[in-house]
Amino acid sequence: MAGSDSQRTKISIPIARKPWGMIAMLCLSGFLISCQTKTANKTIKLAHGLPTTHPVHLAIEHMAAQLEAISLGAMRMEVYPSEQLGTERQCLELLQLGAVGMTKVSASVMENFSPKMKALSLPYIFRDTAHFHRTLDGPVGEQLLAASSKYLLKGMAFYDAGSRSFYGDKPIMHPDDLDGLKIRVQESQTAIDLVNNLGGKATPISWGELYSALQQGTVDGAENNPPSLYQSRHYEVCKHYSLNEHTMVPDVLVMSLKVWNKLSDQEQNWVQAAVRSSVQFQRMAWQKSEAETLIALEEGGVSIYRPDKTPFSTKVEPMYAAYQQDEEMYRLIQAIRNQP
Repeated sequence: MAGSDSQRTKISIPIARKPWGMIAMLCLSGFLISCQTKTANKTIKLAHGLPTTHPVHLAIEHMAAQLEAISLGAMRMEVYPSEQLGTERQCLELLQLGAVGMTKVSASVMENFSPKMKALSLPYIFRDTAHFHRTLDGPVGEQLLAASSKYLLKGMAFYDAGSRSFYGDKPIMHPDDLDGLKIRVQESQTAIDLVNNLGGKATPISWGELYSALQQGTVDGAENNPPSLYQSRHYEVCKHYSLNEHTMVPDVLVMSLKVWNKLSDQEQNWVQAAVRSSVQFQRMAWQKSEAETLIALEEGGVSIYRPDKTPFSTKVEPMYAAYQQDEEMYRLIQAIRNQP
């Protein structure tokens, strides 16, 4: 979950912004890994921005255990959580260099690297969780994962990240309640457009900086799913959570295409099997965590509201009309909406 300005820019493969000393060391590490013989142990570095108590991290740990078990110890993963190696965008840049093997990012951040992903961040594009899963498990999901290969990134799978809703120091029961409020969003033009269309002032801030931004009043609120609100401890400074559920943006498990191409067929099969197992594990862990955290949030003093979603969905409908001039994207949007 991770700035971008409000002007739509041409998508290109970004250059990493991390200190070059660190990048050089990571690249050397990746090179040494790739040069190991097929019989030697092989380690894949996986970095992400979530805390170790988050259900997505638990699924990643499950995947790491599965990979080591399936390969009989021939392959393993080193997991670097909590933005140890950078923000979601920076981790994707490191993947492009082949300095890190895998990462987990929000589809909203992924759209900066693979533009078709922006369809998944459109408000109210999914009717419910079942529609969400059917779409991403089918041809549309496969198409979106494959589209990232031209950007040196291999989409591996989608993780459930629930529904995103607004939280802050006052309830948001209607789009009018957002008028003039600075709302933190991910580094995503679609997320920026969404909040601006609803009347708020979209403010991209990295996930790691958000707690202090909320505490100091740099932003008035943010939007995310229940486990992320709870695990981040943002509920300590934001006591109102309005479940308008404007988006169901999945997380994406992504692998460096450079690292993937250096694996043998057998190693690739092992990785894919571990990924599939982690997807099923993550969905169950997510469902359990979401239910538990809503209870925990209320116990932590958070007031939870369930506003009528119709005024919100009506207000953002112009976002769909804006894509009618882009035939390829509009076909993709219609395919998602028409998914049974």
